[in-house]
Amino acid sequence: MARTSSMEQRTGPRYLASLMVRAEWDDPNAGHIVAEGTTENVGPEGALVHLQDRLPDVGSRVQLAVYGEEEGEEQKLRVVTEVLRLERNPGHPLAALQLLDAQDEWRGLVWEPAAPVVTAPASAEDDEEELDELEGTTH
Repeated sequence: MARTSSMEQRTGPRYLASLMVRAEWDDPNAGHIVAEGTTENVGPEGALVHLQDRLPDVGSRVQLAVYGEEEGEEQKLRVVTEVLRLERNPGHPLAALQLLDAQDEWRGLVWEPAAPVVTAPASAEDDEEELDELEGTTH
């Protein structure tokens, strides 16, 4: 029996992030396409993007403009990507896009800010001071 193995290609963790995007590409049958959507997640070298109306073909070059999480936010970055794979779920079509340029800018403006923020646990001293404030006493 033949054994199939696949190698993980990711170069860093992917973070859940819902950023507004605008994708543009040329379709041989439909001409120039402009589609808006949101990111599902972002990695250091690309993103999984939900596009509402239509998906580009695998291997297509896509100009991707990335905005913030709120509608109307200023454009953060514009990059050239290539479509690696598609998920043609009728209710939630997705395109996996890999960066072809601006990797450093992507990491600094999109990927790193999407990382989850972890706060350090409060120390016992902080807890004690907070309790004193609530009780109105001091040591």
